[in-house]
Amino acid sequence: MPVLLPMAEQVRQAALIERREGTYRLNMQPRHAIWVIGLFVIVCGTAQAATPAGLIGPVDALFKWMGFILWGPEGALTGFALNLIISLLAMLIGTVAGAALGLMQVSLLLPVRQGSWLVTQFFRNSPWLVLLFTIMLLFPFEIDLGFVVIPVPDWMKAVVGFSLPVMANISEVVRGAVQSLPSGQWESAESLAFTRRQTLWMIILPQCIKRMIPPWINWYCILAMATPLCSIMGVEESVTYTAQALNAEGDRPELIPIFYSFLLVIHFVYTYPIARWSIRIEKRFAVKT
Repeated sequence: MPVLLPMAEQVRQAALIERREGTYRLNMQPRHAIWVIGLFVIVCGTAQAATPAGLIGPVDALFKWMGFILWGPEGALTGFALNLIISLLAMLIGTVAGAALGLMQVSLLLPVRQGSWLVTQFFRNSPWLVLLFTIMLLFPFEIDLGFVVIPVPDWMKAVVGFSLPVMANISEVVRGAVQSLPSGQWESAESLAFTRRQTLWMIILPQCIKRMIPPWINWYCILAMATPLCSIMGVEESVTYTAQALNAEGDRPELIPIFYSFLLVIHFVYTYPIARWSIRIEKRFAVKT
């Protein structure tokens, strides 16, 4: 209707401003990586200058323990490698469970819709550390099936603990993507005698994929940066091995900044390209107004 045109223009302008501001906040540039590396070099130089004579320097100590921090003792896949394993497995489980939960949120059955909404909101608004503590303390150390005993290591408990909030947030991503499509898509499919299942799998979900990929990648970055939380429960990942390396060197104060700065850098080096890729995909798949 013509009377609605001024309001539509205002909404369009507000959306454009919001998109520009959002792009500015997320517009990570290669210079940011240079700043991080430069800051790490400054930390190394400062720690080297503070080293007492006769002791191994911070840079030499870092190179000595670098492999230990990255993948643990020889023959073991722990340290930072375990952080990556935990993040990948938790994202896989959380994505599968979250997709199912998100589709249940758009179900026509009221009990299914309300139950899935309750589960989503509970895990979405629960602190990650509290969920991790709960899973770690309540899960058994082993599962006895009668004919076989299956051990449950701490890192596997961490996978389950991290997958729960990921599941809830992916559920919201799926629900939002499905509901963002115009209702005319459903009506057109219904007029062609498509069942609801056929409409969902053949028409709605294929269009939702490009809308879900950017937030999915963002949630993986958040998850990858959150995995050091499991060190509080004794999981032998990068933070745990960094503390062990410092302890082996006598907990010298000048080594603490460079060791933990290195830990920060390796997490940044891993997540930064993923974040850049996410921005490119978001621009490519942006819904035009």
